[in-house]
Amino acid sequence: MTGPALLTGGTGFVGANVARALLAQGRPVRALVRPRSDRRSLPTKAEGADGLELVEADLRDRPRVLRAVKGCDEVFHVAADYRFWARDFDELRASNVEGTRNLLDGALQAGVRRFIHTSTVGTVGLSAQPSPCDEETPHEAGRAPSHYKRSKQEAESLALSYVAQGLPVVVVNPSTPIGPWDRKPTPTGKLLLDFFTGRMPAYVKTGLNFIHVRDVAQGHLLAAEKGQVGARYILGNANLSMREFLELLARIAGRRAPKLRIPYALAFAVGVASTALSAVSRAEPRVPLEAVRTSRRFMFFDSSKAIRELGLPQTPVETAAREALEWFRSNGYAP
Repeated sequence: MTGPALLTGGTGFVGANVARALLAQGRPVRALVRPRSDRRSLPTKAEGADGLELVEADLRDRPRVLRAVKGCDEVFHVAADYRFWARDFDELRASNVEGTRNLLDGALQAGVRRFIHTSTVGTVGLSAQPSPCDEETPHEAGRAPSHYKRSKQEAESLALSYVAQGLPVVVVNPSTPIGPWDRKPTPTGKLLLDFFTGRMPAYVKTGLNFIHVRDVAQGHLLAAEKGQVGARYILGNANLSMREFLELLARIAGRRAPKLRIPYALAFAVGVASTALSAVSRAEPRVPLEAVRTSRRFMFFDSSKAIRELGLPQTPVETAAREALEWFRSNGYAP
């Protein structure tokens, strides 16, 4: 390898862990950061930050993005505008799709060895039953995706289309990562915090696939090393119902798991009201309607392809949740 790895999203949850994984291997990292971004999650000198170069640029700033990729050996495109609610689809599309296009063009011009595109399991088809889905599961007919999922589907398809132009793209689809450095926090991090701080009196019937965020970061590096060009890899671990996950958190935090399960119809009504209020207040809804709609399906996934072809690690989810709690406590999020 002759040049640094270009990393987008290094100030975010997954990206901060990818940055640490790269530096731990002695890889120099050129991190693309927005001019006004919160950089507290970036690695410190004690974590090898001497090998970290910061380049200020917004993904939508095409000339700066093209310059940033020059001389890089690999690209890890982790950045995304991730939220369940947006006033306008164009807000998400500008970053998630057009920003990706700028980066792909830069990587093609630079002749990078690998382009790792971070997508989401939201682009994978879901079964109507709580059975694990894999990279080949088709989408259910007639189900309209959210603005976020639609933008990620478009970005993933765009990235894979560049394989025909000679760009060695590999796609990774993380499930639900948990662990340290969830500073924003993500919607999943908010779920953990609500439980840890006693703000979760009830829950909805659903299920998710959880994975330690460090395993997700390692999955990125393994995809660059072993991934097949043009392939997709689900980065996941344990499928747990919400009830099972809350009981796991209860063991860790020494709290009781909520017993009350909210009917979907009631949760949907709250989501409609909360999202409608946001149209007036212009603030993010406390209960986004899209989050409620997502909860109606069991987000269970099969990661055997990534385990078999990449050697994806499978750290126990309880370890991930414990480290998330420790990080939230040490950073003042939870008592």
